[in-house]
Amino acid sequence: MGAFGNSTARLIFSPCRFPGRKFRRPVAIAELKTIQVNKYETLVTILDRLRLEAPKELKRYHPTLGETEKLNNARSKAFIHLYLKVSFGLLEFLEREHYVTDGIYDGGIDGYYVNKENKIIYFIQSKFRASEANFERKKIQLEEILSMDIDRILSGEDIDEQGNSYNGKIKQLTREISELDGIARYSYQVILLANLDKIQESKLRQLTGGFSCAVFDHEKCYSKLVFQIISGTYFNAADLNINIDLSNKNAGSKISYTVQTKKSECEITVLFVPTIELGRIMYKYKNSILKYNPRSYLDFEGKKVNEAIKETIINRNTNEFALFNNGITMLSDETYINERIGQKNKAQLIVKNPQIINGGQTSFTLSRIYQEHMASDLESVFQNKEVLLKIITLIDRNSKNVDDGAKIELIEEISTATNQQTPVINADRHSNEKIHVKLQELLFDRYGLLYERKRGEFGDGVYNSYIQAHDIIERNLFFRIYYAANGQVLLSRQKKLFLKQDLTEEDLFQIDKFDNFYFGLLTFKAINNNLPANNKIQVSIAAKIYAFTKFYKRLTPDYYQTVIIEEVNAFELKWEKFLQNAAKTPNSEKKYKDKATGQIAVKPIFSQELWYGSDEFNSELLVYPGD
Repeated sequence: MGAFGNSTARLIFSPCRFPGRKFRRPVAIAELKTIQVNKYETLVTILDRLRLEAPKELKRYHPTLGETEKLNNARSKAFIHLYLKVSFGLLEFLEREHYVTDGIYDGGIDGYYVNKENKIIYFIQSKFRASEANFERKKIQLEEILSMDIDRILSGEDIDEQGNSYNGKIKQLTREISELDGIARYSYQVILLANLDKIQESKLRQLTGGFSCAVFDHEKCYSKLVFQIISGTYFNAADLNINIDLSNKNAGSKISYTVQTKKSECEITVLFVPTIELGRIMYKYKNSILKYNPRSYLDFEGKKVNEAIKETIINRNTNEFALFNNGITMLSDETYINERIGQKNKAQLIVKNPQIINGGQTSFTLSRIYQEHMASDLESVFQNKEVLLKIITLIDRNSKNVDDGAKIELIEEISTATNQQTPVINADRHSNEKIHVKLQELLFDRYGLLYERKRGEFGDGVYNSYIQAHDIIERNLFFRIYYAANGQVLLSRQKKLFLKQDLTEEDLFQIDKFDNFYFGLLTFKAINNNLPANNKIQVSIAAKIYAFTKFYKRLTPDYYQTVIIEEVNAFELKWEKFLQNAAKTPNSEKKYKDKATGQIAVKPIFSQELWYGSDEFNSELLVYPGD
């Protein structure tokens, strides 16, 4: 017999009923601090950070308090800056501002970019909306696309059809195109930063004058611009140019030899390179060149290592760094070194499609030193300090005859073998698996959650104040709440859930289970008094998450927070009464020494944890003895 005996079966917690009830969007945000990231608010934060990079003399980017229209206009221009930074790696404000044409008589073109590497000229039209609702719902009108005078501008016209002279930036665009070498090899592409009704590609080409067009609607802006910049993975390096100092290298710049493995032939190149070069590269490319590294930036867990590296660079004028540091290992598709570049004691290293698989911590710290000193004493800080670089060139990497899976396996083996300077925990080694990449995308797209599959991967977003550290959900915390909200209460207390071997996409990727998790996450924050979340959940909390999710989750994620705020206090009272009734029925035994007889005796007790793992818990959850 259960704790409630033969009481009449009915729902334990009279869940709120919704027929005909009108819900508002959550208004009591301050009452329930969550680790949900409002994607639009994050976008605006990023735009404000970008516009504040503008020199003070560019007053259009620095409106005074209360100048709402001017602020929205500044953010609209910063939106173009965001696209240029993420897509083309233009890190400096003035470098991006060069390509922003938005203004009067701009021929419908808000920005452009000439990519000399892939021979494409991009024409940008941007529609930033000043509210979340408009940004996510308002569509660009087809007439606005037709207003782009691309064909006239490419034909050399300097006035529009109404006889107005194009602005100086558009004339600059015309001049730069006319001065390009081999312009016949260039193609053109239109970029629309706006929502657009579904339209056939052929008709869209007609609207843009026959040019191909890429549309960044609000969802794509969130996933391809916002998420990429807060995770530091926004710009992929094709070719890296690294300058090398030969003045103190008696036997030339490098040693090199070929290694035959069972999976691929490799060439290993070993050389010392200036630390300033690694700092510059990492500052620009960030996590995009740590794709195969088991960790990203370790801002938080790696502070001791970071400080040791920093001290050796900043506080010493000599090159002990070359002795103390184990060096950096980099993968490459192709590697070239030229020692005859017309400069005495100089050489240049070119690496194609580079990926750092060991030494990410070193590279990260060098990039932060670079960023902090780039406006002042950069050269003196890094002067004469070098680091060992080992480049592994996978010679057969682009061959169709080589199994791609075998190459990835070889890369992972190299990564595992070389990551010794800072221990790599087992979970880090699994962070790049497809299931966790997909999980991260789904959580951000559907709920605006930042799932940290790789430790430190959102460090750049936190450092630049795009997000806060509490916006990030630790990987094991996700699984604990996921299992709790979906009824596997005891499983939520197990260690290393991130590494659960029987986890399959079919089981995991069910939207209803994900919605249960999200509701459970908000519940966890509410019943945990908004304390900073770590990766631990007591089994009693997991049980409450399950019960509250089971009976109160209704409607869509937009309304979850409202439901929780309105119902959680009443639930807490009912939950206490539920536990009190359950405790009346023993379900375990405890040995004790009888004082009268001196014998070991056994008495029945109630074990709450044992009860949570029993069938009785679920059955008794459905009955209630009365108020």
